[in-house]
Amino acid sequence: MSKDIRVLLEQIKEGTVEIEEAILELKKKPFEDIDFAKVDMHRKLRQGTAEVIYGAGKTPDQMIHIIEAMKRNEQETILITRLKEEAAEEIKKAHSLQYFKEARCGIIGEFPKPDGIGKVVIATGGTSDIPVAEEAAVTAQVLGNEVIRLYDVGVAGLHRTLAHLDTIMSATVIIAIAGMEGALASVIGGLADCPVIAVPTSIGYGASFQGLSALLSMLNSCASGVSVVNIDNGFGAAYMANMINHINKK
Repeated sequence: MSKDIRVLLEQIKEGTVEIEEAILELKKKPFEDIDFAKVDMHRKLRQGTAEVIYGAGKTPDQMIHIIEAMKRNEQETILITRLKEEAAEEIKKAHSLQYFKEARCGIIGEFPKPDGIGKVVIATGGTSDIPVAEEAAVTAQVLGNEVIRLYDVGVAGLHRTLAHLDTIMSATVIIAIAGMEGALASVIGGLADCPVIAVPTSIGYGASFQGLSALLSMLNSCASGVSVVNIDNGFGAAYMANMINHINKK
C-alpha cells in the first residue's frame, strides 16, 4: 500500500478527512490526456512515487506541457531525467528549473527532506562513472533519501574501497556503479550486510562492448544480495534503492 493511501485512511480514521473528501480524492481522473501524452496522476497514490519525465526524445515544448499538467494536479516536485542542457534552457523560459549538468537531470520544485529509514550509498569504480552516479544521486534525493557519494573507489586500488568500510557497513542500500569488468559490485556485495544494486556502465575499451561485459560480470556475481539494472541506468537503480530505503515507512 502506498504511503499516500495509508495517510488518507488514517485521516479518515482520525476524523480529519470526511469520507466524501477521500472518495473525491480517489475519484480524480487517473491521467490527463494532453494529446501527445497521457500524464499519470494516480501514480503517487498507487505506488508512493509520482511520475518522472524521461527527457530523451521529447521536445522542450512537449516537456513544458507535461510539466503544466503535473502542476495543475498539484505535483510539488518534478524530476526530468536524460535532459539535454539546450532543452533545459528552453524549459527555464516557462518554468523555474534547476539543472544538474553532470546528472543530465532537471528539477522543478525543491528537494524534499530525507525521510528514509537509513542512507543510500552510491559508489563508483572510477571518475568516468560519475555521470551515471549523479543521475542516481539526484533521483534518490528527489525521492526523499539521504545520499552518501563514494566516487573513484574501484578495485584497481582496493585500498580505496576498504578505506570506506564504516560507510559501506552503515548503509541501508548501496548502489555500485562500474564499467570495465564491473568487479566493484561483487567486492562491495562481499563486504556489505545490505542489498547492493549494481549498475554496469558503458565505460571501457573495445571488448567491454559498451557495458555488456560489466553487465554480464554483475549478473554472474558470486556475492549474495547483488541485483542488477540495465547499462547506465542510474535512475532505475535509485528508484529501487528508494523503495528499499522506505520499506514499511509510514
